[in-house]
Amino acid sequence: MQSPRYSLVAYVRNPVGEFVENLRRELHPELPHLAAHLTILPPRLLPATETAALETLERLCGQAEPFEVNLGDVENFFPKTPTVFIKVNHAASRMTELHNLLNTQALVYTEEWPYIPHLTIVKMAEQKLAQQAYETARRRWAQYHGNRRILLERLSFVREEDTNCWIDLAAFQLGKLVHR
Repeated sequence: MQSPRYSLVAYVRNPVGEFVENLRRELHPELPHLAAHLTILPPRLLPATETAALETLERLCGQAEPFEVNLGDVENFFPKTPTVFIKVNHAASRMTELHNLLNTQALVYTEEWPYIPHLTIVKMAEQKLAQQAYETARRRWAQYHGNRRILLERLSFVREEDTNCWIDLAAFQLGKLVHR
């Protein structure tokens, strides 16, 4: 059996999260429903046990205070990957600091791509479909007049059970442990 991958995310459970989830279902209906989220630690194999990773998160999340991020424009990772996303503008550096703080010890991983704070809208199978999704997402996001701020205060440690199927293992409040 292949080793599972793990990730650390902040779910976006507000109107902007609903907007992204609805847009994702429209642009890529065959993809299983994934909750809108900001990724703090991208998917990775663990160099230690799951228990050690949870202990590391419990200790380190207590060292970071909650903060607010503000979303910017729709962008993409073309040609490296057919992914369309909303870039984090305000407090992107704070997200990077949090990523760097947590990418250590039982969670350390050499990532394939540089860490760029963002909210993924969709990752398509091919570039042409991603380009069409990008144009649609740009138009729709320009028409979105809701609040574009997200309070980053609760992080969820998740494990990949199957392709595009992640389960929550533990939630951490920045500044203290919420529950396991």
